[in-house]
Amino acid sequence: MQGKQVAVTGPTAGIGREASLEFARRGAQLILFCRNAQKAKELQQEIVAAGGLEPTIILMDMADLNSVRRAAELFLASGGVLDVLLNNAGVVNTSRKETIDGFEEMLAVNHFAPFLLTGLLLPRLQASSGARIVNVASHAHAFVRGMGFDDMQASKKFKTFREYGRSKLANILFTRRLAVLLNGQDITVNCLHPGAVATSLGTQNGGFFSRNLPRLLKPFFRTSKEGAQTSIYLCCSDEVATISGEYFANCKQGKAKPWARDDAAADRLWTYTQECLDYEFPT
Repeated sequence: MQGKQVAVTGPTAGIGREASLEFARRGAQLILFCRNAQKAKELQQEIVAAGGLEPTIILMDMADLNSVRRAAELFLASGGVLDVLLNNAGVVNTSRKETIDGFEEMLAVNHFAPFLLTGLLLPRLQASSGARIVNVASHAHAFVRGMGFDDMQASKKFKTFREYGRSKLANILFTRRLAVLLNGQDITVNCLHPGAVATSLGTQNGGFFSRNLPRLLKPFFRTSKEGAQTSIYLCCSDEVATISGEYFANCKQGKAKPWARDDAAADRLWTYTQECLDYEFPT
């Protein structure tokens, strides 16, 4: 990763933090897209103290699509190329919340925001040689058996695991559809099940559910350091340099559920997302 420009969303906690520290150790120049300025500064100082290159911090709230646009503009204004984009940030809510844009928050943060950010940063990825896009999905896509296009915003009924699973299914379908779009270009895009949430994911909710969320999700997750390994692998390893559009777990190519390999659903989700965002993804 020596000399590589690597952007990470959600880098200040959990697997994003572990991955960022490892990228810095390997010599990468990091661009940290962070919601919390203080935590970002602390991570920046930790990386520098360990001998890494000083990361660039760009503040971004993924629950606010205008914030995503502004963050992308700040990076684009720098004029640099981008070698790796790790879409890592995510949220779990125990009750239905809407973003400032009026979308159900888990779908907006976990899918809409990385879709938009990836599209906005694509020209810089295209300027790189052998660029990689890595999307952190989850085996939680098994919680659902399809996107449920009749109630995408969970306005009729909200279920925590269903909505979270739907957003993670969206990550996989997005990856498949984007791989088709980028076919023939010098860019790969893959997604993964991290296998870990000994992290702060979901704890912002408070209450009984928040305290017990790590135990409820234990079958799907391990420690943050263990969970970061597949993200690191997909961002760094020569073994996957030519693989695109696939789903990984435990640093190995896996097989997502059949509904996560539904290309018609991927096309429909792509169209729905562009319409919601009033944004046409570049080619």
